[in-house]
Amino acid sequence: MNYRLDKDQVVKNFLPKIKVIALNLMTNLPKSVELDDLIQEGVIGLLQSYERYDPKHGATFYTYAMTRIRGAMLDYLRKIDWLPKEVRHLVKKYEEFLVNNSDSFYSDEEIQEKLNISKEELNKIKFSIKKSQILDLDMYILNHGEESIDLEKNDENDPEIIAYKEILKDELEENIKKLKEKEQLILSLYYEKGLTFKEIGEIIGVSESRISQIHSSIIIKLKTSIKRG
Repeated sequence: MNYRLDKDQVVKNFLPKIKVIALNLMTNLPKSVELDDLIQEGVIGLLQSYERYDPKHGATFYTYAMTRIRGAMLDYLRKIDWLPKEVRHLVKKYEEFLVNNSDSFYSDEEIQEKLNISKEELNKIKFSIKKSQILDLDMYILNHGEESIDLEKNDENDPEIIAYKEILKDELEENIKKLKEKEQLILSLYYEKGLTFKEIGEIIGVSESRISQIHSSIIIKLKTSIKRG
């Protein structure tokens, strides 16, 4: 063990941040997901960090722990739910609309009219797409991937897995550099600073709904670029 603070003290110090991460994720998740469950998974991730942290790898304990905390929550969410098949075609239609209109803001009513869908269908789309996209992007942000290697079942210290994760990280970073300055700022504020869409909107000077739309279009762009690459 390489981290010197008492385990209980580490948990006490990190618990407020764990709660913030969990609350941010909850804004895009179904009511069936319990906040306490996410917090519990975050604590488990923290304790794993405490046991496995090695300063020789270069990262600070804080950085290492925050990555594993969020990763533990996302692993849990991926296991309990995913994008419903019955709305998959509607989600694709909505995603294409966002990408093609990324520089404009449309109200829910305008989107319903342009896509010829009902309010109920739009709500299902937005619920599903937010949940799915946040998990998908975080798999890249946290250097997870499942396209050619089963990272769930293999040793995270395996050289092949480490190399694959580094490739994913490099691809993501390169594609983020191609985004507009505002888009890069939104990603930084949300994923690095842990701000909510409402807080980001206040900083940038737009509505929470607009930030949500921009965030969705950013993720679609990144996923599409990485797959093409």
